[in-house]
Formats: sequence, structure tokens, C-alpha cells
Amino acid sequence: MAVFSYNNEVLRVYITWGGLLIFKMLIMSFLTIFNRIRKGAVENPEDVQNPNFEIKKDEDVERIRRAHLNDLENVPAFLLAALMYIITEPNPTVASWLIRIAVLSRIFYTVVYAIYPIRQPARAICFFTMLGITIFMIIWSMAVFFHI
Repeated sequence: MAVFSYNNEVLRVYITWGGLLIFKMLIMSFLTIFNRIRKGAVENPEDVQNPNFEIKKDEDVERIRRAHLNDLENVPAFLLAALMYIITEPNPTVASWLIRIAVLSRIFYTVVYAIYPIRQPARAICFFTMLGITIFMIIWSMAVFFHI
């Protein structure tokens, strides 16, 4: 079967769940904007056009920004590692579940960090779940490529 074909079940899972993950990452910008407006917290002088706004750091806005930054640091690596993994033509069931679990852990990470903060280890479990899957996919892909 061609790896980059609609008939590839794993590629369909990757496109569906990867698209969901990218969409979630894009939504974070709007969540930041919404909370800036709600809290009246802006960072640039030119943004202070409303008397209710002031230049200030708000902890809720900063928490969302940090979660978004963490997405920008980790989601592209996962998407690339997953694509490398798919090229190796892995077991479809295992690959599909790894992708789903990684994406769900990233969504839960955002929830427990930026939306409804929950104390550790909730955030760490979510973070290390996706990181572990990403590292596994990279190692697996390299092992297949180098015939290890």
C-alpha cells in the first residue's frame, strides 16, 4: 500500500487527529485575546485605546500564553515524528492509538494548565505522555531506517 494514500488508515488518523491538534493550537491565540479583553490587560502602549485597558501582566493571560508557547514548542515535533513513524508502515492499530493518545494528552494538558488549572502531577502526566510518544516515534523511525 502507498504510504501517502487515502487508503492508508494510519495516515487518515494522522490527518484527522493532527488537524484537531493544529486547530486547538490556533484556538489558543483567540483564548489569549479573549482573556486580554476580559481582564483589560495589554502589553503594548498602542493597544491602550480603551480606558478600561492598561499595560499590565495578568496571571490568567500569562498562563494561557505559556500553554500556547509550549504548544508551539512541542506540537510541530510531534507532527513531524508521527509522519516519520507513518512512513515506516507501523501496525495500524498501535499507530492509530499512539496518535490519538498523544493528541488527547495535549488537549488535556491545555485544560489542566490554562483553562481549569489543576495541581501537579496532572500537567506533568499529560506533557510526558505526548513527549514519550514523540520520542518513541523518532527512535522507532530511526531504527527502521537504519535497520537496527
